[in-house]
Amino acid sequence: MDTPGFKPSARAHVEPFRAMAVMAAANRLKAAGSKVLSLAVGQPAAPAPRAAREAAQAMLAHGRVAYTDAMGRADTREAIAGHYEQAHGVVIDPRRVMITSGASAGFNIAFLAAFDVGARIAIASPGYPAYRNIMRALGIEPVEIAVGPAEDYVLTADRLEAVFAERPFQGVLIANPANPTGTMTSPEDFRAIVEFCDRRGVRFISDEIYHRLGFGKPEVSALEFTQSAVVVNSFSKYYAMTGWRIGWAVLPEDLVEVSERIGQNLYISASEISQVAALAALGASEELDAVRETYRRNRERMIAELPGIGFRDIAPIDGAFYAYAAIPDGHWNATQFAKALLDESLVAVTPGIDFDPVSGARFVRLSYACDETSLAEALERMGHFVTRR
Repeated sequence: MDTPGFKPSARAHVEPFRAMAVMAAANRLKAAGSKVLSLAVGQPAAPAPRAAREAAQAMLAHGRVAYTDAMGRADTREAIAGHYEQAHGVVIDPRRVMITSGASAGFNIAFLAAFDVGARIAIASPGYPAYRNIMRALGIEPVEIAVGPAEDYVLTADRLEAVFAERPFQGVLIANPANPTGTMTSPEDFRAIVEFCDRRGVRFISDEIYHRLGFGKPEVSALEFTQSAVVVNSFSKYYAMTGWRIGWAVLPEDLVEVSERIGQNLYISASEISQVAALAALGASEELDAVRETYRRNRERMIAELPGIGFRDIAPIDGAFYAYAAIPDGHWNATQFAKALLDESLVAVTPGIDFDPVSGARFVRLSYACDETSLAEALERMGHFVTRR
């Protein structure tokens, strides 16, 4: 019941995150006993690596889980800094690493630390919906730049330059590999974007949460090209630790102190037990690479079977664990397609309107982070569903 004279704030009126709504609907069907196969959410079917689980269990046996510094445990920060030297040949000071409550908190801190109310940040569309939703809640304007099949769904420095010339923006946020499309920006194009930002005095935020999930194309970090970017990463995807809510940001020198103060006040610190588990996960590459091979095989199945089912304009499936595709002919609305597919065939997918409010009505995102048997059955069910209609 509404309280007379009270109403939510203007910033509260953000769009829903529809992928989570689809997941909730699928979970209700599962709870009722239905065998639902979910391709809706980018969540690995594999558990967290054994070393991470054992480290958490050992900490629980010790009995004390406490606050840490707002920037995070020193050992975890040092290990993440070491990862960049090993994987990218970049030496960074561990004091620039901030452990966050998932990548989501990393984006919150980056937006608050680097931008004022009214700032404009350029993003690709289709893109991760929480970018624009968080920005709007914080009084920041997302500048959505459409990319599609003609551009291989990749936003380039030339496009950014053209949009900037019409009306300047203060930030650029790029995910590489990208969500929902799974596309990867080439090292040359990625470097050109970073150089554009540095030349124009535009703050660059690099979403690298799908790193180590590329398939065949080279993977680069923004830290290879600049020290002024904010790099956000997470243990959710490659490390299969979604529910642990643990990620990190590598901050430029000018944002370290202010980000620490913001973190102290908003979050106090990320969960210590998750930080301990994350540190152990950094050494579990052999186990996690084996999981990645299941994604590789799932990707190959997607590439082989989606066109035969009738999906079109499929984005290049370069990395992450997504396919983004136009729905088969005869289905004019992806939201209705996704609802009917779940209701009738018990397969959950996410409608593209979540990722592209302008042109996403005929697209869906399909995650192949599930196990191989589930993906095979889900594709078979979708084929029967499309044929029946």
